Amino acid sequence: MEIAAVLREFGDLLEIKGSNPFRIRAYRNAVRTINDLTRSLASMVEGGEDLTELPGIGKEMANHIGELVEWGELSVLEALGQEVPRSLTDLIRLDGVGPKKAKRLWEELGVTSVDDLEQALEEDRVAGLAGFGAKSAEKIFRSIEDFRKHQGRFLLSEVDVLVRPLIRYLEEVGVVERVEVAGSYRRRKETVGDIDLLVLSEDGHEQVMDSFQAYPGVVRVEAAGGSKGRVVLRSGLPVDLRIVPRDSFGAALHYFSGSKEHNVAIRTLGVKKGLKISEYGVFSESEAEAGDSGDNKVGGAEEADVFSAVGLPWINPLLRENRGEVEAARAGELPEALKTQDIRGDLQMHSTWSDGANTLREMAEACRDRGYEYLSITDHSQAVTVAGGLKPPQVREQWEQVEEVRQLVGGIHLFRSLEVDILKDGSLDMPDEILAGLDLVLVSVHSFMNMPIAEMTKRVIRALEHPQVDILAHPTGRILNRREPFAMDVDAVLQAAAELDVAVELNAHPSRLDLHDRHVRRAKELGVKVAINTDAHSVQDLDLMRYGLDQGRRGWLESGDVLNAMSLGEFQVWKDRKNP
Repeated sequence: MEIAAVLREFGDLLEIKGSNPFRIRAYRNAVRTINDLTRSLASMVEGGEDLTELPGIGKEMANHIGELVEWGELSVLEALGQEVPRSLTDLIRLDGVGPKKAKRLWEELGVTSVDDLEQALEEDRVAGLAGFGAKSAEKIFRSIEDFRKHQGRFLLSEVDVLVRPLIRYLEEVGVVERVEVAGSYRRRKETVGDIDLLVLSEDGHEQVMDSFQAYPGVVRVEAAGGSKGRVVLRSGLPVDLRIVPRDSFGAALHYFSGSKEHNVAIRTLGVKKGLKISEYGVFSESEAEAGDSGDNKVGGAEEADVFSAVGLPWINPLLRENRGEVEAARAGELPEALKTQDIRGDLQMHSTWSDGANTLREMAEACRDRGYEYLSITDHSQAVTVAGGLKPPQVREQWEQVEEVRQLVGGIHLFRSLEVDILKDGSLDMPDEILAGLDLVLVSVHSFMNMPIAEMTKRVIRALEHPQVDILAHPTGRILNRREPFAMDVDAVLQAAAELDVAVELNAHPSRLDLHDRHVRRAKELGVKVAINTDAHSVQDLDLMRYGLDQGRRGWLESGDVLNAMSLGEFQVWKDRKNP
């Protein structure tokens, strides 16, 4: 049951309707709680557990969850859907369309879907609406184009919500011994098209398949029989399931995890050693001729069998893209994977001073409670009016509050900081005297994103040349499934960052993951420090760091490459590098 997804949809519709913000926030908090559960919510309900003991789950929410578990639907959502078209939730996924604009489009133009909106734009009916205008209409039209390009792709964070309850559900089927997710999801690619599940079960194939098809989130069964099945969840996510015997499980996990290019490289090594490697196991050459069955099977129960058969150590799935991981494994030079505890601070987040949901103190306390040594709250500068960007007098006022929070919150250091907009000509959206008073200066692009590649590259490099700049934030401006990265010579920018001793951000928010993992690795090669930041707009968003860590692992980062893996003392030295 996609309980979290249903509650999220209900919260989205409430926001479009303009309901009480506290009620909307209650649904957001409930979704976060459910996503963090390690146990099956259905089994908790069926076991009679008191859900109100969970954080963010009140009596009303517990009743909703019970209804979803028992009936597979939510009556209040069905009722709200009679007032507010449920397809409007697709509109707020578009760049440039928030809940208020979605409501206006619906009420004034009768727009209830992306198709409707596209038609309204083509008929020039959107630009004249209050709060829109020609530039806004053009931006939304481009966003629809991006939306079409990425239809059928899901963010990692979205898939996490969908897959976890399904895994827990299958693990509770009596004949199931083990469930693993393979495919691009296991490799933690930034978007996922479908899910590959492997189930270890020696007996009871029919029971596994029956349970799989009966999962409450399934809306369509596309194939089922024997050891393979395919269903589509309510969200539109396709899920393939394969039942695999114990002696082949490791080989199947390797094969279906991919990537295809990585698998080809491993199979090629196997051929050189007289082996055939497939989803069924590792076989000697004589056995390969017999069709993958018999006594000459030399491995396959464990994934490590595949690698050891070709003389390699186990390779982390996040590296399996055939980008040199096989050669690095052979040479004993695989990167040491980043660990959660490597991160000592978070250097980009927002507070109620601009568009964040929590105060400076609340953000500082939350970071301290996560074991961080330092944080930097980077509210927007004045050019970003839509996010309540700060003018110079407000920045100075915030400094006073920063000092107060330093006194009130022990065990962590709060830096004076700001996310300063890079203006069209590459200058910065703050006077030099303000920049000089900051402990840390992050710069980023939020406007004029359609410049030609040469102009955009020149613009960003000019910003990096300012002596006060420390970090280039979300360098390419992309929003996954919503907005393509702006045209820019990323390699030239990274080379400039290396020469100017400026760090680049790996924005951990799952809708950004900016930089791309290829560019992350290029930054490492050039010696550019990478700051993995959450860009949190609430206390809960601080937990998004895990997505940045995955992207960093895909980019071969080690702790020594990561700016905010430094201790507070080390970071202070780095921060003062330009002003010894």
